[in-house]
Amino acid sequence: MRAQYGAKLSMIDHWLGRILDVVDRNDAWDTTAVVLCTDHGHYLGERGAHHHLDLHATLCEVFGVTPEHRTHGHSLVPVLEGRAGSVREWALGGVWGREVHVVDATRTFAKAPIASNRPLSMYSNRWSTMPVRAFPDVRLPRPDERARLERVPGTTVPVIRQPFDQSDPLPFWAGGAFGGDLLYDLGGVPEGADSAGVAEMTELLVEALRSVEAPAEQLVRLGLG
Repeated sequence: MRAQYGAKLSMIDHWLGRILDVVDRNDAWDTTAVVLCTDHGHYLGERGAHHHLDLHATLCEVFGVTPEHRTHGHSLVPVLEGRAGSVREWALGGVWGREVHVVDATRTFAKAPIASNRPLSMYSNRWSTMPVRAFPDVRLPRPDERARLERVPGTTVPVIRQPFDQSDPLPFWAGGAFGGDLLYDLGGVPEGADSAGVAEMTELLVEALRSVEAPAEQLVRLGLG
């Protein structure tokens, strides 16, 4: 698996080079910005988190755009221009229905939900039942009579809130076993589940979730509410 992943990276590196060659050949660097990012990688025995909100905020500042509603990103322009070493003290991340991650300058912490992985609700203004190509028989649950109209925290943006109870099958990305809470330092070294660092990062996670007005049910499903 690691060898195939390395080969994929080599292929991407090759074709990215071809793109940059075109910019060079057309002397287009004065009018061209190249932003290299990724959706996510693959766990190869490691665990981690990824964040894209700051990229959005950075592009908004570069192009002089002010979003019409609240976002949680921090522009990286001060870092890119050398005026700052960082733009945030922590970052939240995760996948719906899975662990919730909080990352600070030295550690990354993944908090697993309680055994039932409930309560859970899906909040969306783009509800989709699109098929999953890898699993043609899998469909996302449709909203039902329990769904209601709510607002994105801190905004007037309408979203549908669909709750899930113990009898409901969860969307596929919430499946799979949980390995418990995980804490790593920047060197990738795991710390014990009873370490003082876990208590510190748990406190930071609660602070971070409350600062973005996360639904109370999120704290409950993590055993923190």
